[in-house]
Amino acid sequence: MSEMINNREYRQRVLKELITELHNGKSVDEVKSRFEKLIQGISVKEISEMEQALIMDGMPVEQIQNLCDVHAAVFKGSIEEIHRPQKPEEISGHPIHTFRLENRELEKLLNERIKPHVENLKASDNEENKKVLLEDMNLLWEIDKHYSRKENLLFPFMEQYGITAPPKVMWGVDDEIRGEIKGIKKLLSGKSVNMDEIAEKANGVANRVIEMIFKEENILFPMVLETLSEDEWLKIAEESAEIGYTLIEPRGRWKPINSDVEEKVIEQGQEPSNNGYIKFDAGILTPEEINAMLNTLPLDITFVDKDGAVKYFTQGKERIFARPKTIIGRQVQNCHPPASVHIVEKIVEDLRAGRKDHEDFWIKMGDKYVHIRYYAVRNEKGEYLGTMEVTQDIKPIQEITGEKRLASE
Repeated sequence: MSEMINNREYRQRVLKELITELHNGKSVDEVKSRFEKLIQGISVKEISEMEQALIMDGMPVEQIQNLCDVHAAVFKGSIEEIHRPQKPEEISGHPIHTFRLENRELEKLLNERIKPHVENLKASDNEENKKVLLEDMNLLWEIDKHYSRKENLLFPFMEQYGITAPPKVMWGVDDEIRGEIKGIKKLLSGKSVNMDEIAEKANGVANRVIEMIFKEENILFPMVLETLSEDEWLKIAEESAEIGYTLIEPRGRWKPINSDVEEKVIEQGQEPSNNGYIKFDAGILTPEEINAMLNTLPLDITFVDKDGAVKYFTQGKERIFARPKTIIGRQVQNCHPPASVHIVEKIVEDLRAGRKDHEDFWIKMGDKYVHIRYYAVRNEKGEYLGTMEVTQDIKPIQEITGEKRLASE
């Protein structure tokens, strides 16, 4: 542990030295190799924490911003790949999917229109060439919506998790790009035009936009995908339209894995029963009777369907494990601590595959002795329908002695 702390302190010291050297005039190429060696094998999150610590120690954000170009130069081959079993950002309508679509359109605008039109203006500064490039800059100004969504929707959530340095640094660069676009538009709208100056500034802002795209996709997006929850992504998706989009519209509406279970049933051509009787193998009951009976049982029951989504749990008076209603529709893996997820997945897979019909555990929790049982739920054909978890405090049962007959007073 001490070796890890010392290593972190060493990296922190070197990072501060590199930023100071950049601030004092050294070029990206002069510090690139040291920075690349410094971050080898560490995650985006740790680099972010190092930068955050420097800000907390009093280093101005503007100085750390000098490191931004070094990030772009070396991060691509240095950040460890972040693996996730599912990639929701590849689904149409997910905020990151939309951000990336916008980036592709921005690249097209820069490479297929702005850069060729800058060359045309350099060759001839006539009114038509000025007009065309001004139209391009007006389209590029749409990037303000892309940056505004990033700053007003992504950054607040990052700050809630204590990630404040990268947002401050990136926001500063965003504002510089905005200022440069405004400046070019003003020059193009003027009566006298210095075509060399405009060409230099237009190429410069185009390169800065491309660099920011790289930073977003290789630094920012992996960081927020690792940090934010599905519910937070849903809020971002719902609030994005109010700010607007850049050059495109989202392709479809994204739904998180935490889906509406009743909506899923309806989509399958069924209707959930809200009144009347439900017929069982032995008898009939109303939904109200079923709900009350299950909630009266002296144990907790949770049902996870065959797709791994939490579909139901009882709400008895004395719960052993607290469960909010928001877990309905969530994947069961997301309802357990990371350290125990692999165990849950193994249990469910064994039950699904028929290797086991149940699995038992028992643990002490304060004054309770908790018995936890997982059962495979199958229909009359033996087809797997899901997993039922039954949890009970068996200490009162263990303490029973003697007999108590119905006739006893």
